[in-house]
Amino acid sequence: MNILLLEDDLILSAELCRFLESNNFTCDKIYDGETFLRQIKNNTYDLYLLDINVPKVNGLDVCQTIRSFDKNTPIIIISAYGDISDKKDAFTRLADDYLVKPFQFEELLLRINSLLRRKAPSDASDQDIIRIDDLIINKTEQKVYRGGNEITLTLKEFQLLVYLAEAQGRTVSKQQITEHVWEHNFNTNTNTVEVYINFLRKKIDKDFKIKLIHTRSGFGYYLSPL
Repeated sequence: MNILLLEDDLILSAELCRFLESNNFTCDKIYDGETFLRQIKNNTYDLYLLDINVPKVNGLDVCQTIRSFDKNTPIIIISAYGDISDKKDAFTRLADDYLVKPFQFEELLLRINSLLRRKAPSDASDQDIIRIDDLIINKTEQKVYRGGNEITLTLKEFQLLVYLAEAQGRTVSKQQITEHVWEHNFNTNTNTVEVYINFLRKKIDKDFKIKLIHTRSGFGYYLSPL
């Protein structure tokens, strides 16, 4: 499980990450809200920990921004502000939990595990979720996300993406694609496959530094972050 921490207290940030990593989480730490928002555009996390009083963009605004495109990833606010008005503001912005500093790390761990357990039943089973770098394909719901943002695909675009992803980095030929995605419903001498590959590249890769869809000249196509 990957956690992204927004905390500008360098000592507390380091101690929290060490504690979480000792409990089998991975933890990335960010010290200001602006950098945090850039980080989540190109990376996928299972839970966010947000301090409120941080530089550039405060934690509540970060929470609200996350919820504008990601309704599901759990968010815990960790803050020295303990007034009910502060908590109300956080929950109004759709935070899942609020923990007032100072707190015991074990209590934070209990709350993290509780949120992750609560989230798990609504998730598709592992076999229905494909994760490649920051790309997430939910086969059950026929939804695709990259960098936390949902990407809208047509049915054929989705089927082509799933076929490439399930090849697990192997190159698949144009012939194989037509057999599995189109079931030979068009002449393989046409450029339909190339057209749909270009459609996918514009939606999946265009706005990201790491490109996932690749051409192996003379052989076909493969999907990989490498």
